[in-house]
Amino acid sequence: MLNVLIVDDEVAIRESLQGVLEDEGYKTSAAASGEACLDLLRKKSFDIVLLDIWLPGMDGLETLGKIREIEGAPEVIIISGHGTIETAVRATKLGAFDFVEKPLSLEKTLILIKNAIEAKKLRQENRDLKKQLAPKTMIVGDSIPMKALRQQIQLMAPTNGRVLIFGESGTGKELVARAIHAQSPRKDEMFVDVNCAAIPEDLIESELFGHRRGSFPGATAAKDGKFLKANGGTLFLDEVGDMSLKTQSKVLRTLEEQSFTRVGGDEMTTVDARVIASTNKDLEEEISAGNFREDLFYRLNVIPFSVPPLRERKEDVPMLARHFLKELSAQYGRKPREITDDAIEALMRYSWPGNVRELRNVIERIVIMNPTTARFDRKHLPPLVYRDGGRRSSGEFLTLHQARAAYERDYILKKLDDNHGNISRTAEVLGLERSHLYRKMKTLGIAVKD
Repeated sequence: MLNVLIVDDEVAIRESLQGVLEDEGYKTSAAASGEACLDLLRKKSFDIVLLDIWLPGMDGLETLGKIREIEGAPEVIIISGHGTIETAVRATKLGAFDFVEKPLSLEKTLILIKNAIEAKKLRQENRDLKKQLAPKTMIVGDSIPMKALRQQIQLMAPTNGRVLIFGESGTGKELVARAIHAQSPRKDEMFVDVNCAAIPEDLIESELFGHRRGSFPGATAAKDGKFLKANGGTLFLDEVGDMSLKTQSKVLRTLEEQSFTRVGGDEMTTVDARVIASTNKDLEEEISAGNFREDLFYRLNVIPFSVPPLRERKEDVPMLARHFLKELSAQYGRKPREITDDAIEALMRYSWPGNVRELRNVIERIVIMNPTTARFDRKHLPPLVYRDGGRRSSGEFLTLHQARAAYERDYILKKLDDNHGNISRTAEVLGLERSHLYRKMKTLGIAVKD
């Protein structure tokens, strides 16, 4: 049941509001002064406060200021019989949800209370979402490149300078963009990302700038584009090197003029969005090949960032693996897990062509596939990771026969682990004769201890 606190020095108003609200299913309390209101708020939590401006002692606006200092403060609706536009503006600036004049319209008051409760829920959801997103802005790693990267972010995040992030697929370019946004003055506004490589060429312009209804076949309703959604916040153009030359031209014009027109429209829309772009391509080569505009490159490349591949900072692998293990165990509702030094050593020998994304996928796989295992060892890792570092010393991939043998070895080791090393029980689970399993283990190089 939702709690409403009514603060008014007139007994008749307090009693009238309490009666109406309780009939509507709310739980109510009342106070005759600002001081009494604050005392009640310290003792219990309320969802809504209906607060009169003219109170004995501390007035309503001063009380409102004190309420807003309380952690998890309720929404406040100001009520007054002597309201002015100036007072309403002051109340709104102090954080009031709305302002209603006496004599009160009970119907309007009930609607305002419902809207205020919905706003409170949305704010709480927003706070919860920000907590969930916090790990997605964490740059993990103590290698020199990562320390330098964090230092660069701290230096330039508070500015409005455009950023161009270079790096292979899977290195964490979006993570860097989110970290920049999270440390910028725009952190409380939207972070809007657009994957330029994933959107068809005939739709990318509409996705970025929006369109008017009927501007092209299928445009049954008007739509806001990503630039407008990012107004006041940050727009992340992921894999900008895959954007068509036509769209590049309009993006360039938008960056120069800070305004754009929707597809099918002619009215200019002003926008203030900080643009961060990323690419896995060599844009200077793309310029030479005629695939990327040189003037757009210089517009975007105000502050260049380079995210190194994981193979160039393998000292970060242990920290990253344990970070992902903790994060994914919690995500899948599993108890905290550990990973052995032997498994970490195997991870560090692998070349990680898919970079940090591939490492996260490997950790996610072992968490999912081993729901009861509390301590992950080398045998729990996928074959291509733990067998000779995932590649032969010559740099060639494992043959199909080797990959199959490695998978079989991995599977048998897992079943042995499940059965505490008992060969007879494992053979029974696998549907094999004990002697057959024994020979297979010797062939695969698995130590026999029974």
